[in-house]
Amino acid sequence: MKKVKQFSQIFLVLILLTSCRSSINNDDLKINPEGNINENTNSEKKRMEIKFSCGEDKISEYLNNGWIILKEVAQEKICTWKSVPATKDCDMEKDKGCKITKPDKIGEEKIYLLEK
Repeated sequence: MKKVKQFSQIFLVLILLTSCRSSINNDDLKINPEGNINENTNSEKKRMEIKFSCGEDKISEYLNNGWIILKEVAQEKICTWKSVPATKDCDMEKDKGCKITKPDKIGEEKIYLLEK
């Protein structure tokens, strides 16, 4: 019985060791003997998403740097909040429970998808 248990443990260890394979693919490891590196950074396109909110719009800086607008989405956004008393006799300094927070200024958020 001891030999069967020992044999099953050895067998389990062998299975675990042989099931682990190297993640290196030999096809990807091509060595260039001349040492030349070909970089095609011009053919690769870079994309970026930027957001501007509440009247802040600095998209011209990106356009001047060579970025092109692929998509533009505008949506309403609350820029600032203000606290108001819930009732006329509410003292917001003494009773924090009667304070209501509501939107003060509503602006626009623009989301740009850029490509270079």
